[in-house]
Amino acid sequence: MSEINLFSALLIGLAGGLHCIGMCSGIAAALRFATPEQDNHWPYTLSYNAGRIISYTLFGALAGTLGQLSVMSLPHALPLLKLTSGILLLAMAAYLGRWWLGLRKLEQLGGKVWIRIQPLSKRFIPFRHPVAALPYGMIWGWLPCGLVYSALSWSMVSGDARQGALIMLCFGLGTLPALLAASIGASWLVSALKSNGLRQTVAGLLALYAVLLLATLFVSHLQNMPVQHH
Repeated sequence: MSEINLFSALLIGLAGGLHCIGMCSGIAAALRFATPEQDNHWPYTLSYNAGRIISYTLFGALAGTLGQLSVMSLPHALPLLKLTSGILLLAMAAYLGRWWLGLRKLEQLGGKVWIRIQPLSKRFIPFRHPVAALPYGMIWGWLPCGLVYSALSWSMVSGDARQGALIMLCFGLGTLPALLAASIGASWLVSALKSNGLRQTVAGLLALYAVLLLATLFVSHLQNMPVQHH
């Protein structure tokens, strides 16, 4: 897949981390209250985030497989998947910059599944061991998030389970710094990440990236059109 690579997925995850600060930082902070008071909270925090990233990776593998099946069975599926991914990336930028919040509709759809899954996480708290935070994080990886759905579209475009999994792994790793900052209570860093100026800058760069990808797709389509001879 030439349009996006693993480094790009990592950068998108870093950008998504700005959104995660607002959406998930409360969850990360709550881990401290679920952790035994006498224990070091770091193993629990890392275990939780490992579980969350494992879920993303599994989703990526599934999306890559679905993309492969679509390309094999449907004509013109790959260009349509690429177009959808570019549009979703643009929507992600608009969502991050709070210019347009259309991705919330996807989150509302995901919320119907989340209502059924979220109660399962309560079985693992309070944590008795860091390992208990792993399945807890895997369940919270299902939290409805438009940015995750947008990133998953790139896994689908990859048309390969392994590549799709790697894309979401890199995306998940990209979100890690922001959530770890929230977990350790680095208020100055959290405040910096929440700043509107940084948010608008990153959103603008993502939007530019999305427009370039869509333009590349359009040019490629024109080049592949058959030439009509009169």
